[in-house]
Amino acid sequence: MWDSVPDVKREESGPDPVDTRLGVRLAELRAERGWSLGELAERSGVSKSTLSRAERAEISPTASLLNRLCGVYGRTMSQLLSEVEAEAEPAPLVRSAEQPVWEDRASGFVRRSVSPPHPGLRGELVEGRLAAGADLAYDRPPVPGLEQHIWVLEGALDVTAQDVEHHLDTGDCLRLRVWGPTRFRCAGPDAVRYVLAVVLP
Repeated sequence: MWDSVPDVKREESGPDPVDTRLGVRLAELRAERGWSLGELAERSGVSKSTLSRAERAEISPTASLLNRLCGVYGRTMSQLLSEVEAEAEPAPLVRSAEQPVWEDRASGFVRRSVSPPHPGLRGELVEGRLAAGADLAYDRPPVPGLEQHIWVLEGALDVTAQDVEHHLDTGDCLRLRVWGPTRFRCAGPDAVRYVLAVVLP
């Protein structure tokens, strides 16, 4: 079973409210399909214990874990996170202060959902930030053939896709379709900030 990303232990103050809502939504998605934890473990390659702890918000899920589950549930990460923050009718405008921010504390990755959330969205904008030295790997895209445009706003970023490494400096933009593993690595001595435009096939 895939379980290579270490669990992030909780502080004594208890689970993060976003992680709690996320755990509830993950449990709902599994229940909607009538899957046991064992069935989901087989489909995702994630251990039953990690899945159970994520659903109970005993761990803060990593970006890699969420990416795996998004692939099983046929969603992008923005779609999943928008369901956690869902309103009755999605607003067409989201002010900067209201854009959901999610942090993968294990990898030093911070993700801001810039686009107004909508369950039927095909295109979306995400702001990503990686701390100096951070290295983020995904073993598969949430949706095969996903189109991505990566535009570096500050710093330097190394992106590896289909065994080809691309070095991006400030202002550079890379376009690709994602079919297999990808890796994002902060290449400079300082943090990197970039825009990720995602378009569903």
